[in-house]
Amino acid sequence: MTTTMTPDIRPQTVSAEIPEVPLTTEGYSVLHQMMRFRWTAWRAVPEGTRSAITQEAASALGEMEQRSGGQSALFSLIGHKGDLMLVHFRNSFADLNQAELNLAGLRLSEYFEPTSSYLSIIELGLYDSTLKIYKELTAQGIPPHSDQWKAEIEGKLARHREAMHPRLFPEIPPHRYICFYPMDRRRGEEKNWYTLPLEERARQMHDHGLVGRRYAGEVKQIITGSIGFDDWEWGVDLFADDPLVFKKLIYEMRFDHVSAVYALFGQFYVGVRCPAAALGKLLSGEVPK
Repeated sequence: MTTTMTPDIRPQTVSAEIPEVPLTTEGYSVLHQMMRFRWTAWRAVPEGTRSAITQEAASALGEMEQRSGGQSALFSLIGHKGDLMLVHFRNSFADLNQAELNLAGLRLSEYFEPTSSYLSIIELGLYDSTLKIYKELTAQGIPPHSDQWKAEIEGKLARHREAMHPRLFPEIPPHRYICFYPMDRRRGEEKNWYTLPLEERARQMHDHGLVGRRYAGEVKQIITGSIGFDDWEWGVDLFADDPLVFKKLIYEMRFDHVSAVYALFGQFYVGVRCPAAALGKLLSGEVPK
């Protein structure tokens, strides 16, 4: 009697480990421009010429404030790090570059001296969703990084982008004050954020987010990703009508584990909003209202 061998039809297991990189969704491209204003040279310009230059700039800034595909906003900086900060939200880096060129074409730009800038893109980190998605796909036997894996993830991210559209493509908040700073996650020395397991990073980021939510009615926060774009890994913009909330929020976050152990901070820039209509007052030496 002959024996027929039955082929092994057991499902194949996924041998690769779950990836450690959390998923993200991205929205507007963002550029911060910090500048000094050449006050001495400006005051030497005849009054009539100053008025014409101001009107030209105010008209251009007014149009940039009202753009439907990403706005711009001007702030009068407090302290020695600069006099002005322009914040631009746009659909692409090319559009950001066009905003730079448009400003450079204004006669007022002759009195600007750039001191710094920051390039980034609005980013939502999806730690909790990442773990859920990765586990679902591995349970289905889909190999990580395979074409099917990538297609499944892109489909899920597309749905998330649609649901989160208002957060990914927001208007610049109208609040009177801004606080901007870049930051990194520690890597090297005794602590390294990037060597922690994904589950642990997700847990810490969840707890970290709870602090910010307690200030939801007082401050608007926009996080941008800048890995590969600028010298730090993220940028943080805080908007509020009372600047004291910046101190309270950031101080409380210092005691949160993820900030206390892993956060590194760059320079802080704090400014007062200057609507385009108030540009003349600002250039006359008055605090914008």
